[in-house]
Amino acid sequence: MAIDRWLFEQHLLGNNPPTLRFYRWAPSAISLGYHQHKYPEHWQNIIWKGQKLDLVKRPTGGRAVLHQGDVTYALVTSGISGSRVQAYQKVCEFLIAGWKKLGIDLHYGTAGRGYIHNPNCFGTATSADLVTSDGYKLIGSAQLRKGDVILQHGSIRLQPDGELFSQVFGETAFTEFNDARVKDLDIELIINTLVAAASDCFNVEFEVKETDFISCIRHCRDT
Repeated sequence: MAIDRWLFEQHLLGNNPPTLRFYRWAPSAISLGYHQHKYPEHWQNIIWKGQKLDLVKRPTGGRAVLHQGDVTYALVTSGISGSRVQAYQKVCEFLIAGWKKLGIDLHYGTAGRGYIHNPNCFGTATSADLVTSDGYKLIGSAQLRKGDVILQHGSIRLQPDGELFSQVFGETAFTEFNDARVKDLDIELIINTLVAAASDCFNVEFEVKETDFISCIRHCRDT
């Protein structure tokens, strides 16, 4: 996420093009929203599969996210006019379109401001989040904005472990998603489909760059 912040700052300075990234976490981690200062003390000492869970601070807002069994996306872009809600909806177009191609219909959550009292990002679904037709929150998102530049983070929750999730957020916090269409999807297929959807929604071509620890898809030029 420090890379995401750097990309945001470079784009703000005009040194880097809009960027779309996808990555996973090793070891698993809990990311705290930028303004989230309070969290359970035991989060600092959770061991999962022989490794201590990392505890990191996001540059974006929102509540805590458990990064295990998920894929994180990060979009840095600019030139999106309108309110914060309108910006979320513009960015999320490619997520909705991509998952529709994968056979999953998503719509926006409806939770109000009460979500701020819940330390678990996936405990509520606001108008910035995307849920399935049966109410499962598949994607939770948060933003950082400066001027007309936006960094939007999101966690796509694919195969969360119920035992770990309950250990972090409490026994009643975990909601299992039993849709085999999601559980059986290949990660590479998901990312490629979302990239194609982003290309269509934003009318851009992408230059794809990959390393051992990130897949970095960079906006090359307008079409």
